[in-house]
Amino acid sequence: MSLVKQLIKLNNRKLIAKPAYLSTTTRETFKFEELELELNATKPNLPEDTSKIPFGSLFTNHMFSVEWDSKEGWSRPKIGPLKPLQIHPAAKCLHYSIEIFEGMKAYKGVDEKIRLFRPEMNLNRLYKSAVRSTLPTFDKQELLKCIKQLVSLEKDWIPKSTSASLYIRPTFIGTEPTLGVSTSNKALLFVLTSPTGPYFPTGFKPVTLLADPKFVRAFPGGVGNFKCGSNYGPTVYVNIEANKKGCQQVLWLFDKEEYLTEAGTMNIFLVIKNQNDEIELITPPLNGTILEGVTRQSILDLGLQDPNIKVSEREISMKETLELLEKGRLLEAFGSGTACVVCPIEAILYKDKKHNIPTMSNGAPFMTKFAEKLNQIHYGFIDHEWAPIVN
Repeated sequence: MSLVKQLIKLNNRKLIAKPAYLSTTTRETFKFEELELELNATKPNLPEDTSKIPFGSLFTNHMFSVEWDSKEGWSRPKIGPLKPLQIHPAAKCLHYSIEIFEGMKAYKGVDEKIRLFRPEMNLNRLYKSAVRSTLPTFDKQELLKCIKQLVSLEKDWIPKSTSASLYIRPTFIGTEPTLGVSTSNKALLFVLTSPTGPYFPTGFKPVTLLADPKFVRAFPGGVGNFKCGSNYGPTVYVNIEANKKGCQQVLWLFDKEEYLTEAGTMNIFLVIKNQNDEIELITPPLNGTILEGVTRQSILDLGLQDPNIKVSEREISMKETLELLEKGRLLEAFGSGTACVVCPIEAILYKDKKHNIPTMSNGAPFMTKFAEKLNQIHYGFIDHEWAPIVN
């Protein structure tokens, strides 16, 4: 049995996440009903052309924050003016990466209503990441109510465009001011919001990936399936190496079989014509090293609704990928994520040889279909349970 198959078997076992702290205080979670508001009268300063807003560069007037310590539990949550954090230089997050985050979006629909997209999935993942990082747990629904309030207050910052959105960044850090690798007895949970234009202002821009097995994003027993900041910082160096070779992102491989795992910070999908001449949508399985992407799961769910597509969560090696390409059976490759939704892949640079993928030359009908369906849900062209309205 391969290492990856062993991981999948282990990951499928029913594991009970046990928080590091079992509080005996009455402040085991913060409450939306106790939310304190301090409003900033400054009006939004969105540029006239919202398509030119770079991702993550502009922030709204307000932020959500709530503190925690092991003696008192959670404090009262607050929404107040955006301001720099004041933390001690010995804070655990600065030295030992006790830090997690999430990425989600709010959209202004064609009906002027504000919608989130499957927010419960983001908060479930944040909760699991908190447990894995020995940060305190919280009531996910109380946090969701607070996020909805923040989004409602910042509704005028949301671009009115079916290609723009308000990016939402919940962040959770250990702030105890002591050196030493141990659980943090103090923590801060905060949420930023950032208006952002289209990821591809002039239409889909396909990327080339560097596939080099000497670089590994995540490993068995690690935190590759959690949204920890420590998963991302070390990848910057590898991405720079990819850029030097004319590539935009990295195709992360794993194990001696060189299984495909992720593409840059995205989940990866292949569309193939299999041996039975079926159209098959493939993405690597959640084996403990791959992030449980919300967009990933949504594409799988949409694929399962299409009787003309076979959906597979399975291992696929670099060898199999190149064989499919050589036989003309690899039709499309694309990444998925909150920021880009989908991103076409046009080539893979592997062992100094560039392998071109006919994603865009084929018109990318499957990727485009998923992108269009998600766009319809995001912007209220259709009512959908995945897109709750923010009142």
